[in-house]
Amino acid sequence: MAVNAAPSGEAPAGRLAGRWVPWLVIGLWLVLAAGMVPLSGKLSSVTTDSAVDTLPASAESTKVAVLDDRLPGGDSNTFVFVYHRAGGMTDADRATVERHYNTLAKRYPPKATAAAGEDDEGSPTSPSTDRKAMMFTLDVSTAYGAPEDIVGPLRDAAKDRPSGLQLDVTGPGAIDGDMDAVFDGIDVQVLLTTIVVVTLLLILTYRSPVLWIIPLVAVGAAALTAMGTVYLLVKGFGIVVNDQNSALLTILVFGVGTDYALLLIARYREALHHHENVRVAMVHALRGAAPAIVASAATVVAGLLCLLVADLNSTSGLGPIGAAGILCALVAMLTLFPAVLVVLGRRIFWPAIPRFSTAVEEKPGLWGRLGTAISRRRWVATLGSLGVLGVLAIGLAGNTGALREQDQFLSAPESVTGFTVLRQHFPELGGQPMTIFTRPAHQERVLDIVKDTRGVALAIPEQTSGGWANISVFPKDAPDTVAEYDTIKRVRTAVHAVSGAEAIVGGPSAENLDTEVTTSRDEKLVVPLVLAVVLIVLGLLLRAILAPLVLMATVIVSFAAAFGGSVFVFDTILGFEGVDYSVPLLAFLFLVALGVDYNIFLASRAREETVRLGTREGMLKALSATGGVITSAGLVLAATFAVLATLPLVMLIEVGFLVAFGVLLDALLVRSILVPALTLLIGRRMWWPSRLSRPAAELPDGQQPLADDEEPALQR
Repeated sequence: MAVNAAPSGEAPAGRLAGRWVPWLVIGLWLVLAAGMVPLSGKLSSVTTDSAVDTLPASAESTKVAVLDDRLPGGDSNTFVFVYHRAGGMTDADRATVERHYNTLAKRYPPKATAAAGEDDEGSPTSPSTDRKAMMFTLDVSTAYGAPEDIVGPLRDAAKDRPSGLQLDVTGPGAIDGDMDAVFDGIDVQVLLTTIVVVTLLLILTYRSPVLWIIPLVAVGAAALTAMGTVYLLVKGFGIVVNDQNSALLTILVFGVGTDYALLLIARYREALHHHENVRVAMVHALRGAAPAIVASAATVVAGLLCLLVADLNSTSGLGPIGAAGILCALVAMLTLFPAVLVVLGRRIFWPAIPRFSTAVEEKPGLWGRLGTAISRRRWVATLGSLGVLGVLAIGLAGNTGALREQDQFLSAPESVTGFTVLRQHFPELGGQPMTIFTRPAHQERVLDIVKDTRGVALAIPEQTSGGWANISVFPKDAPDTVAEYDTIKRVRTAVHAVSGAEAIVGGPSAENLDTEVTTSRDEKLVVPLVLAVVLIVLGLLLRAILAPLVLMATVIVSFAAAFGGSVFVFDTILGFEGVDYSVPLLAFLFLVALGVDYNIFLASRAREETVRLGTREGMLKALSATGGVITSAGLVLAATFAVLATLPLVMLIEVGFLVAFGVLLDALLVRSILVPALTLLIGRRMWWPSRLSRPAAELPDGQQPLADDEEPALQR
């Protein structure tokens, strides 16, 4: 079918088509980059993974951590040294342990105590009952550095030991150090890997030796601007940014920014066939693509800002951080990117340069044929799609339990294996220690109550200072298990009942428990809020009620399928021990906010075409016109999130895989088959209550109503 193009002498489309506009935009971005590049490099200096910064101030474990830091000797990290020999400890082994302790205690003098108290000879080292292991704990002041700076030298200092004597340095400080080591340099790794992945996909998409560079440059400028903006937000408003959120910022900007570029280039290529002047073509491309792109960005930003109601600081902080990234990507791809394209002209598309012609031939193509097939088999397409999604959702019956901190590592470091050894030889010290602060006058009473609490293996009175007495408590059960969490809850209930003691319970496992509880509470607030906000944005965009409800329903079903399929992979194939507590909320946010993007791109184009062609032909035209570019956009976004799956931390692998899988489901199944099939089944009622849902006879043009399959063209 031939479509007449605009005449070559068409007047420029307003001031936006002026020759000087692209150069002005590029100049402004150069000035902005000069200011933002130095700031972007400072973002890593304000990231924190401290529990005190992550948890809300109202959490009990946060109060303990703050108090612990204030009291003398409290600003320290605890390391546990576990020596073991399968055949039993020898005299030389025991002498080595004593020597190591004395050496380290002199090197790090502020505070060094035994977790289990001193043995009969007054030594801070403790032998196991099976005589196959010995241990001691070392509290190292933060004045000597962060855990990641200390754990390496501690392990090196204990290398001099008899052959066959094994040592594992574990404890809260060692786990924090090993965790920080995983995140060390993660921003650079994520950035470089993302650039490589996006570059390869753009080259494959455009098959051009030059065109792929332009989106990459524009997205890179957006990423640097976003990092600089987030740094200013942190300094100005005290927003909490952890390493995880910093990595997600990079992924979001590159994934979403590249999607916007693909959509705009597709419209620009179409416009170049109809307009000889490249500036006029770009204005028309922006007029066609910008509303959907802005609506997409508004949906994601609105969804991210819903996180501000969360109590967990790392979760609420992701809201403005992600929103800043999306807005920077939006502005860059609607200003800098088109400006550079216009300056470079048609030749940037070489070798497939779009030529201006008064008669442009439109071919049905793969997506046109798919639309025709869906139109003929609407019920088959609908039920088949829902069947696939339903089968995947069955995976939700798998292991969705919370992932323990010790199971976060893809390859267990020494600090994790050390906990296993500790439990084998010191079963009474199997859990991470709890810290209890109480008023000194009530210390004995609190101590007696804690010792009698079920699940407690050992309770030891520690120092008294600053009006507080400290008690160390060791649970019997393994760290971050349901049994250990139950013990922590029982201890809290018991000590809170002591009138006047003002007792509070914290420690590493208590912090993890509080984080899990806070996240669960946040989910109940954020999830319905995100659904409501996204629904409102869809309603405003489509000027309808039924269409947004249908689209939202498909996204929710898609999320359930993606989560179920991912749980099956995590549990059965990858062998993970559970799902990190933060994954469901993050995945829901990204898949609802980002997944609905493809529905927005399709539905907005369908509404635009429905005005001319009717619902059936409008949807088929929209699917044919947007099928290729939305599929490419989905592949790019999925690939950028999949970058997280290359990192050695289970939580990031789970987020990366789940979101990537969900995006592919949305782009390839929901948007390509389910939404078109549902639209064709519902017909013009899809646009209820807008005028597009009314019979043609009710419209001003006076046309007679026909069946949905025979809808006449509706005049604008």
